[in-house]
Amino acid sequence: MNSKYSNLFESLTFKNGITIKNRVVMAPMTTWSSNDDYTISDEEVNYFKRRVNGVGLVITGCTHVQQNGIGFTHEFAAYDDKFTPSLRKLADAAKSGGAPALLQIFHAGNKALPSLTPNGEVVSSSAVETEATGFAPSVLPRELSHDEIMEVIHAFGETTRRAIEAGFDGVEIHGAHGFLLQNFFSPFFNKRDDQWGGSLESRLRFPLAVVEELKNVIKKHATKPFILGYRISPDEHEEGGLRMKDTYELINRLIEEDVDYVHASLADALSSKPVDSQDEKTYLELIVEHVNGRVPVMAAGSMVTADNVATALGKGLSLAAVGHGLIMNPDWVEKVQNGKEAEIETSIKISKVSNLELPEKLWGIIQASGPWFNIEE
Repeated sequence: MNSKYSNLFESLTFKNGITIKNRVVMAPMTTWSSNDDYTISDEEVNYFKRRVNGVGLVITGCTHVQQNGIGFTHEFAAYDDKFTPSLRKLADAAKSGGAPALLQIFHAGNKALPSLTPNGEVVSSSAVETEATGFAPSVLPRELSHDEIMEVIHAFGETTRRAIEAGFDGVEIHGAHGFLLQNFFSPFFNKRDDQWGGSLESRLRFPLAVVEELKNVIKKHATKPFILGYRISPDEHEEGGLRMKDTYELINRLIEEDVDYVHASLADALSSKPVDSQDEKTYLELIVEHVNGRVPVMAAGSMVTADNVATALGKGLSLAAVGHGLIMNPDWVEKVQNGKEAEIETSIKISKVSNLELPEKLWGIIQASGPWFNIEE
């Protein structure tokens, strides 16, 4: 192995005692690959088994905690006990490489797909119209009532219980990408005037209530150390949207709540900067500086090569979540370990797709995604 990549292979011990062997994380990625009944498909099992060897930690793509929280077609479900056998199948595959595996849990909020929600009704913190994305149409969601909010919090807890029963080593709360937790935290999307909105303190109440619920469930049901992580998007592009000063406070409160790590989802971990950036510092540098060693910081975002990851870790990042790199190079970690980092592909070669164990639906999405991936003949 080239010595300049030695920082990738340092172990890390979370404060709950779980130790991972290196700093490379299989990033949580949606695969659009469940069976029609929202159970894990054999294709997805094979996809994970092909990629988990070598990484220090595995995080699954997101699973919805309620029926009205589906954000993607063919997204595996976890909102009912009937899905526990499916989750166990996924946990076994995700852990098959020897690394701990986390289940990422979420509610899509105003980005839920009307075609897949009961009565086509999309819910959010407030009735604020959303922009269309490549995956979800523009909708005017319905504001959740207080009782419904309590039901969502309970649903996050129930899904965490299922994760424990299925054999996962932890959960990651997906509070990023404009999904429900961010709908509540965002001053743009949360226009409520009750205890769940308005001031920063009130906008923090829902995400922190979810964290508190999960901690209680973990304490009650987990028989061994269980990781609790939280994923954030640092700000929003909308005028009047989320900005870094609020995100710093969210991070402070998450650390006070004793989460095991904070995960920043970035477009490009090495170059992306805040919407209202006043200097040359990137999100990664600002967040690492703000956290100041209080908790491990993970980041995802266009880290495809070994140099990308080594550079990010050199800037104080604790854990590097590699997504596209592992899709294109299932043996990414082994290549770096064996001094073959020059063989890491940065594009998908159509002639080699059959060797990648890509679920058919995922390959279809990749082909239709335009600039999302470089595709070569």
